[in-house]
Amino acid sequence: MNMRIVMICIISIFSFSFAHGAELANPRSMAFPPLVFQIPKAERVLLKNGTPVYLLQDSELPIVTISALIRTGSVYDPTGKSGLATLTGSQLRGGGTASQAPAELDRELEFMASSVESSFGTDLGTVSLSSLTKNLDRTLQIFTDVLLHPRFDEKRLEVMRRQALEMIRRQNDDPKELGDRELQKALYAGHPLGIVPTAATVSAIKRNDLLAFHQRFVRPDNMILTVAGDFDRTTMLAALNRLIGQVKPAGRLHLPEVPQVKLQFAPAVLYAPKQVNQTVIRLGHLGITKDDPDLYAIRVLDFILGGSFTSRLMMEIRTNQGLAYNVGSHFDVGRRFTGSFTAETETKAEATAKTIGLMTSIIAGVRKEPVTEQELKLAKDSIINSFLFGFTTPASIVTQQARLEFYGYQSDYLDRYRERIAAVTREDILRAARKHLHPDVFKLVVVGDQKGFDKPLATFGNVTTLDLK
Repeated sequence: MNMRIVMICIISIFSFSFAHGAELANPRSMAFPPLVFQIPKAERVLLKNGTPVYLLQDSELPIVTISALIRTGSVYDPTGKSGLATLTGSQLRGGGTASQAPAELDRELEFMASSVESSFGTDLGTVSLSSLTKNLDRTLQIFTDVLLHPRFDEKRLEVMRRQALEMIRRQNDDPKELGDRELQKALYAGHPLGIVPTAATVSAIKRNDLLAFHQRFVRPDNMILTVAGDFDRTTMLAALNRLIGQVKPAGRLHLPEVPQVKLQFAPAVLYAPKQVNQTVIRLGHLGITKDDPDLYAIRVLDFILGGSFTSRLMMEIRTNQGLAYNVGSHFDVGRRFTGSFTAETETKAEATAKTIGLMTSIIAGVRKEPVTEQELKLAKDSIINSFLFGFTTPASIVTQQARLEFYGYQSDYLDRYRERIAAVTREDILRAARKHLHPDVFKLVVVGDQKGFDKPLATFGNVTTLDLK
């Protein structure tokens, strides 16, 4: 009986569908009005000591996030102590505070379901908190202590140092990470961006080095604060002024001078011998900074050439040739220093030379003639329509706007981003490709077992074998 009822329902559904088929909309012909999205604006105020604060209130959830963006990072590591910035960043939070030992700090934050985190990257350091509104007062006090009064506990520092040394010892285990690192070193040779920590430099770092690094860089006149979520504006500003706004740094801020990257192009073939079945291929050269007038054309070019699932590299090397599961390219636009253009993939050893040749020819091809109208439209529509996903939370909105000031972008950069992308033409992309892509001077890094290669690497130039010991 039940089966009969089911069959009657199915027949009824199909009958209705066929009877009303003419009324169903064709998704290919459906039209929608343009997506309208206005970026919510954060308020910018100054604390008593001049520290900028970006504020954005949102009471949808009883949560507050606060971050400090600090002008510091590994580009400021002293000679012979590469890794100092990374250790300092991790130990701000991990090493406890002047008033709390690390374990005690861990327990209290866990009890409140709050988090305080810290890390230093290449040229940006961050200390952040996330807290329920009801626990904000205490979490903000801890955040301030971590930021301005770290303990740098000796035992925790030693644990972190051993972990860093172990990571260095095993740094060649992952062929992909090995390829990425060696390409970075080749592109930025002679510049702080091309220096990586070694066992010797990490072992040379002492607690006093962390204290000195912190004292030099983590100060109110060298940071920008962001606050987002469920908070009272008056109460928040009063708390920030009491905890941070009254701090007056000793002496004038003086950041070490880090030179701009010299824009030099010279081909190289670097071979990292490793007994693996799959070859790791990385290639590239120096790129552009955020101030380059071709920035928006480059963004669209990125999507078409190697930055999407429908990109030229992906469609030919993966879909048509079946040589790789993943392949792509990207202009990493430098915010403070010159960025890079890189392309990457992994393929079977016996297709190594073929894949390198294909990648190079596809990249060279985008310099020969304009992209198609279809490619241009898909790229611009995708970039413009995905723009709003960069502003999904109050924290992401306020951080985006603070980063504009941090890196010296024009104040209308985000507001005009979509219209500038929409204005890119095929001719703009061709001009940018010819100016900024140089396939004949790629740095090529290959990780794998050359005994299985389809052609010798010398096909692509003089080969330098890397010493991985």
